[in-house]
Amino acid sequence: MSWLFLIIAGVFEMLGVGSINRFTQRKDKQSLALLFITFGSSFGFLYLAMKSLPMGISYAIWTGIGAAGGALLGMFFYGESKDWRRVMFIIVILCSVIGLKLIG
Repeated sequence: MSWLFLIIAGVFEMLGVGSINRFTQRKDKQSLALLFITFGSSFGFLYLAMKSLPMGISYAIWTGIGAAGGALLGMFFYGESKDWRRVMFIIVILCSVIGLKLIG
């Protein structure tokens, strides 16, 4: 169950990054509430995951999902560059997270 909580925490982290972008564009109460809900949920699920998972692995996976997911959100929804080098480094992040899990 802890791994599911960690994945959910990572997804909320990714959505939190997207909500920061939304808040900077709109600056309304709904966007601010969304920002607090997404990051609050992210930290809440990370807390639940870390009850039984090691901190180093949990943080690396949570951060990896948030970083890679935030970059992908920017590319697909906000018109950011889809350069092959950028995609390659996103793959490196994901491979690094998987590698940490395999050796940890």
